[in-house]
Amino acid sequence: METQAQVTIVVVSVWRIWVRLLRAQSTTEPDIIQCWAQEAEFNARICAVIFKLIAEKNLMLKSMTAFSRQEAVSSFGTAVWEIRSVNHRFLDVSIRLPEELRSIESQVRERLNAKLSRGKVDVSLRFKAAGNVSGQIVVNEVLARQVTDAAQSVQGMLGESHALSAMEVLRWPGVVSQAEADLGPLQQEVLVLLAATIEDYLATRGREGSKTADMLTERCDGIEQIVAEVKVLRPLALERQRAKLIGRIEELKVDHDNNRLEQELLYVAQRLDVDEELDRLTAHLSELRDILKRDEPVGRRLDFLVQEFNREANTLGSKSADAQTTALAVDLKVLIEQMREQIQNIE
Repeated sequence: METQAQVTIVVVSVWRIWVRLLRAQSTTEPDIIQCWAQEAEFNARICAVIFKLIAEKNLMLKSMTAFSRQEAVSSFGTAVWEIRSVNHRFLDVSIRLPEELRSIESQVRERLNAKLSRGKVDVSLRFKAAGNVSGQIVVNEVLARQVTDAAQSVQGMLGESHALSAMEVLRWPGVVSQAEADLGPLQQEVLVLLAATIEDYLATRGREGSKTADMLTERCDGIEQIVAEVKVLRPLALERQRAKLIGRIEELKVDHDNNRLEQELLYVAQRLDVDEELDRLTAHLSELRDILKRDEPVGRRLDFLVQEFNREANTLGSKSADAQTTALAVDLKVLIEQMREQIQNIE
């Protein structure tokens, strides 16, 4: 990982030196603009590589809550992309673009759909154009002459000598028009910046997911400890139930059938048996740890798994026959609820 980062830094340095040399040799404005565009595109790609390297250090788990903002200044103007998202059952993408760049909305949506699977995502682009982005002003000379001739003819009929000014002629509808600007290079620059923004956004989701994974792993350790404690307490709880039942019989001072007593104790042991619940909890813990390592969206799977945790915890609480086991069952439910709240935010 460190070697890749070092190679990236070297490539960036060499590229910038080469671009400066080209810019120094460029004499025309199109050549200079092309150098700027090449440098902006390369910088955006390098940022995307760096963000990807950072994201690879994190666990596979990804959060649905994230924010990213990237800004770029070029000869066309200043462009600012912002991506923010919150948790959602499905993928809901909302895109806001300037009027002159609405034609790229489908490409923006395709790139986001290719990278995301869940979350309510708001994407916005703000663009402040430079002076050279607008189309060139075109004068309809034929119409301007017709307007001037018609004005002179009417003035001759009325005996007036007032001549139309140039601005009055230009204000006439159709005399002045604005050619459509070539927005292809601008759209390309904006899409390159979008790619860098998406990579930064994904890296942010990865960092948030890493923190969530650490929290879930910590709660798994807590649940595992509770399971171990319940296994230790269970024989003691059964022995207390046995002593309690024998003590009541002795208080009554009546003869009893030992076989019948053993049957009752066996019934009590079966009613309080939680071995299956503890085994299933252990299996769920193993499954959860495995899910956290997967390189795919796992939010729905985790949400289903935490429901199974809750089911076993409820059964454990209903079968507890002593205060210690009941307290552990309550602690278990608290840990599961903490996990559930965090899992709601996992993609």
